[in-house]
Amino acid sequence: MVEIERKFLVNEEKWKRSRPENGVLIRQGYIFDTEKGILRVRIKGTKGFLTIKSQTVSMTRTEFEYEIPVNEAEILLDDMCDSSLSKTRYSFKGGDHSWEIDEFHGRLAPLILAEIELEDESEQFELPDFVGEEVTFDKRYYNSELIKK
Repeated sequence: MVEIERKFLVNEEKWKRSRPENGVLIRQGYIFDTEKGILRVRIKGTKGFLTIKSQTVSMTRTEFEYEIPVNEAEILLDDMCDSSLSKTRYSFKGGDHSWEIDEFHGRLAPLILAEIELEDESEQFELPDFVGEEVTFDKRYYNSELIKK
């Protein structure tokens, strides 16, 4: 599977006026993070996942995700990940596209990021009013980098 994603900072005040009620708590960590790719373990709500992602080229990378039992995801997070991060994810419909907005917790608060997945790198889309600066190409905003802070 190919993932084409763009990422933006979010204006907290404007977002809070639009934020839906039903966010999902996510906890995630990385079993490995290399130049070739990452292996992520995640608990999203009541489900566990293993995700393999290749290195990003421009905005595109290969991604494979597999659901695993949540108790196994907890063990992997606790025993095989050096650290983890937590965030609440909200889904937001903007124009013809769906956005995922992540509000980070703990050391990363009050960071809020918005992501949109596209079919093509040149695809046009509308920016919701709470979306600010684009950080797609700024590796400091990759979750695998944020977790190191």
